[in-house]
Amino acid sequence: MIVTVDLAAVPAVVALDDPGDIGRFHVAVRGGADLVTLAAALAAAGAGQVVGGPVGDLGDAHVDIDVSWLRARAAGRVEAGWEAGFAEMLAYAATKGWLAEDGATIRGHVEPS
Repeated sequence: MIVTVDLAAVPAVVALDDPGDIGRFHVAVRGGADLVTLAAALAAAGAGQVVGGPVGDLGDAHVDIDVSWLRARAAGRVEAGWEAGFAEMLAYAATKGWLAEDGATIRGHVEPS
């Protein structure tokens, strides 16, 4: 599953692509490379927040994406059994330190595209 952010759109568009692919997770950003704009787009969509990276540089940035936002965007677009697989993905993320202690957010790296 890929969270896509189009910073060139006005307003910026935040979407979930390939929700059934729980074997990978990242945030793909196109149309700009500004962390402030990315942070604003994620906040406006209720999707999450930027948590790292030098100001203005997407290269080392990470974001915390709201797990309930992911579930809501996947609803009606995934096959039966998806929730069990998603829970496994979250459990794996927890072992790597990528899941918030309360399980509310999952950390993803940013890939400029």
